[in-house]
Amino acid sequence: MCVALARAVAAANIRLLTSRKGRDLAVLSGLVIAVGMQFVTFGVQRLGQTGGLGVLDPAAAVVRWIPPASALGAVDSASTGAYGTAAVQLALSAGALAGLLYGWQRSLTRLMTAPDGSTLAAASEPTRRDRSTGLHRLLPGGRTGTVMQRSLRYVWRDPKTKMAWVSALVVGLIVPLFNALQGTGSIYFACFASGMLGIQMYNQFGQDTSAFWMVAQTIASPRDAFSELRARALALLLITLPYTVLVTVATAAVLGDWRALPEALGIALGLLGAMMATGAVASARFPYSIPQDSAYKNVAPGQGGLAWISIFGGMIASALLCSPLIALTIWLNAANAESAIWVLLPLGAGYGALLVWGGLRLAAPQTAARLPEILAAVSKG
Repeated sequence: MCVALARAVAAANIRLLTSRKGRDLAVLSGLVIAVGMQFVTFGVQRLGQTGGLGVLDPAAAVVRWIPPASALGAVDSASTGAYGTAAVQLALSAGALAGLLYGWQRSLTRLMTAPDGSTLAAASEPTRRDRSTGLHRLLPGGRTGTVMQRSLRYVWRDPKTKMAWVSALVVGLIVPLFNALQGTGSIYFACFASGMLGIQMYNQFGQDTSAFWMVAQTIASPRDAFSELRARALALLLITLPYTVLVTVATAAVLGDWRALPEALGIALGLLGAMMATGAVASARFPYSIPQDSAYKNVAPGQGGLAWISIFGGMIASALLCSPLIALTIWLNAANAESAIWVLLPLGAGYGALLVWGGLRLAAPQTAARLPEILAAVSKG
């Protein structure tokens, strides 16, 4: 039955799997498994805390009637002498198997006899010249809005970029919330989301691949490079800033620790700003290529060292940049300065914004001076 299910699903979706959306699904399939394992781990831990598998008996009573588990349930029913029940459970599995084989046969027949009209339908649609709809109309004009729109389209359309973003968003939410639900977490775990999202600022030019030459032609001075990097950072902040606030507030709600929300959110915003700042510098100093012909390789051969230096070096530098904010938080808590805790929220937001501005200012002249080196590095994949 498992073989028939796999073949039926593959035959029914063969045209999807050869399209761009299908390739996106293939890239994201590994992420779905990784996230699913987090839920399995959480479930196993909960079972251990509640006294074993006995709590699953009500669910097992339902699942034993669902094919193909009903075939296994038939063995259990026959062992207790319930042969009528066993016959019904076997019949359910046999019926499901027959249905899958029929669906597989229909899909194969349709694939071999029916034309694929998807390309014809797409070709018949009129070409729209004005695509500035929805959110794009709210973006600023000029170079800033154009670069922001391009960056957001990378997030939505490019499989590698989409996978990185979905991974960061999902894992950045799961880690603090699951730890909070298990009673072992802390509101400061919300900073994990800031770190995961801030990494998206690293290797900004790598996602352009060899097409970076078109971007390089528009950069003639450090001022142009600053405008390019600033627009890319703003596009990222449209997603990362509200998401960081959301994860921090959700973690505080699960833990019931509203008193620590201002300081935790301030540190999270400061860390996000530090990651954005070091990411801009790393993009200029340590660019590397992202292979587009492989779903499993995110670094071109021979550039693994650049990726490690860029990401882990930037993370260490970000932690050091946030150390004054962390030290102030520790000092205020040690001094029991409850009335001054709230100042950490605006202070962290302002400090993070200052770090982003400083990082962009530092990276802009390096980007303008290293355009040929960046183009050569991102074109290897």
